[in-house]
Amino acid sequence: MNSQTGVSTNNVLSRTSVAPKQNVKDIPHWYTLRTTYGREKKAYDYLISKSVVAFYPTLKSIKLVDGKRITVEESRIPNIFFAYGTEDELKTFVYDNVNLPFLRFYYRHIHVGNKIVKEPLVVPDSQMNSLKIICEADSDDVVVSTEEVEKFKQGQKVRIIDGKFKGVMGMVARYHSQQRVGIVIDGLFTICTAYVPSAFVESII
Repeated sequence: MNSQTGVSTNNVLSRTSVAPKQNVKDIPHWYTLRTTYGREKKAYDYLISKSVVAFYPTLKSIKLVDGKRITVEESRIPNIFFAYGTEDELKTFVYDNVNLPFLRFYYRHIHVGNKIVKEPLVVPDSQMNSLKIICEADSDDVVVSTEEVEKFKQGQKVRIIDGKFKGVMGMVARYHSQQRVGIVIDGLFTICTAYVPSAFVESII
């Protein structure tokens, strides 16, 4: 687990309108994409250049280079970014072994009968919106864990109604000695806010 600080960039609002009676694969979703060797920024830039809606969570930190303090932008979730579209639309990039040989879907594995089937990981709009708010907040105590934190998979679901994390929906729990609201992106990672006072949250039934 690590605590990262900074301000995220490249925030795009999700689109949620869906035509009725469509095949699931024909409906646009937020898909999780992964790259190798830290090339998520390169893949993100390429998709943006092709008018794909995408979100690349970043943070800015101050580092000393040759005795000088410089601002460095880094990936908040190494090798991972998100793109919005239908599965077939994004497959044209995922399977583009000429321009993007290092890009793939991030797959989740599910049990279907006696078989284990893999399918691209889709992030619900509500979780994506909360992820963007948390990443965008100027907070030095946001926590990102590469594991699923059970506390944020159970318990009371809430909405933050005030403060820098206003609009986040997730599970409230005490974590790292403070009350926080977190979301668990299935099988991938957990991200949670800094301290949130009880007066800033309301329960969601």
